[in-house]
Amino acid sequence: MIVYFLRHGLAEDRDTWKEDDDLRPLTDKGKLQMERVAEAISDLAPDLDAIITSPLVRARQTALIIAKKLEMEESLVEDGRLSPGFGLAELGEIINEQSGAEGLILVGHEPDFSLTISQVIGGGRLVCKKGGVARVDLIALDPPQGELVWLLPPKIFSR
Repeated sequence: MIVYFLRHGLAEDRDTWKEDDDLRPLTDKGKLQMERVAEAISDLAPDLDAIITSPLVRARQTALIIAKKLEMEESLVEDGRLSPGFGLAELGEIINEQSGAEGLILVGHEPDFSLTISQVIGGGRLVCKKGGVARVDLIALDPPQGELVWLLPPKIFSR
């Protein structure tokens, strides 16, 4: 199974946002950024079965942009396990439920994604930037173990 970890795009500033953080949306720049990422993903991730997203607004908006570009809106699923606090146990549950899938995109948050990817690949430090995407090829599902194939920062998609 191939799992693509996609961190949500650039969102409104946490320090100036006055409402519930769960409702903090993407900025216009973040939406444009995710359009570019979606274009790249359409070439880089050909065999996808589902897009699974955190329920937070910025993640849902990110996932919807990707789903529309890939014509996968019917395969878009919201899953509370991808909310902040996501980790190896939640990843294991999700991939076990999707065990017949060839490829999944998970849309979520930091520092959860970086920490979880590090655990899956057996250690190392990495950082998923806003709008960045990592590809991990799983070699075992229980517990999840795999290889980091690539980690692309969002800047690479703006060229």
